[in-house]
Amino acid sequence: MIVLDTTVLVYAVGGEHQFREPCRRLVAAVDARAIVARTTVEVLQEFVHVRSQRRDRADAVARGRSYLNLFGPLLVSDEANLVDALAIFQSNPTVGMFDALLASVAIATGAPLVSADRGFGSIPGLEHLRPTDETVSALGA
Repeated sequence: MIVLDTTVLVYAVGGEHQFREPCRRLVAAVDARAIVARTTVEVLQEFVHVRSQRRDRADAVARGRSYLNLFGPLLVSDEANLVDALAIFQSNPTVGMFDALLASVAIATGAPLVSADRGFGSIPGLEHLRPTDETVSALGA
């Protein structure tokens, strides 16, 4: 299993970008059940918010629902994750609190986190994978 960050979801349905095709392949592999991937409520909320800034709300909601069906059951953060996230946030000045919480959830599940955000690479105990062609191929997409 892998955990997906918002960047993967945004690039998979976005415009031309170096990560667009690898992210599309990754999402397609999850849809084909070749890869097991999960994400969180918070990631889907952020995706819908970002998408609604570029497209209309109906499109953002439809994509959000599609991702909910694809990546469910969603991972759930709890109090212990928040405690760990606060420590990550405090000790990593380049990592925001949202990312610290997602990293905490990924660490707790023992799964690698796939994200285009380089900041995740500075978090001890987190296996961070960037969505490059090589990484996506190695994952089986």
